[in-house]
Amino acid sequence: MPIAVGQPAPEFTLKDQNQKEIKLSDFAGKRNVVLMFYPLDFSPVCTNEHACFVNDLKQYEKLDAQVLGLSVDSVWAHKAFAEKMGISYPLLADFHPKGAVADKFGVYLPEKGITGRAIAIIDKAGKIAWFKNYDIPVLPDMKEVGQALAAVK
Repeated sequence: MPIAVGQPAPEFTLKDQNQKEIKLSDFAGKRNVVLMFYPLDFSPVCTNEHACFVNDLKQYEKLDAQVLGLSVDSVWAHKAFAEKMGISYPLLADFHPKGAVADKFGVYLPEKGITGRAIAIIDKAGKIAWFKNYDIPVLPDMKEVGQALAAVK
């Protein structure tokens, strides 16, 4: 069951593509967070989704948001993917225990061994301000995500 809007976002600490530990609480009181759950690095729809985020990153920064990507891939796969795609935002490795953080948000797919596709907007107070699940082959509507983020106060 996906996490509900208004609930506190589960705290987590994961390593990014540069082996840096990223805590959700690092952004509390400072920035909203756009947490993008995606199945796998280098897969076709995920590659397109990240290309959209890379292209729109300045818009998210203007809206005082930190973009974070999260999948079950390892930090090494994230590093190669980030370098290939020109990704500067953190890609978080929910690698071991596999999918543990995605599961807290209700988006881990244990029968497939991957993270589902979803976007959560977490406000500065640490609450889920917006959440949407997508079918795996569906590219999220970046305009819709931007509008949802703009509505977060």
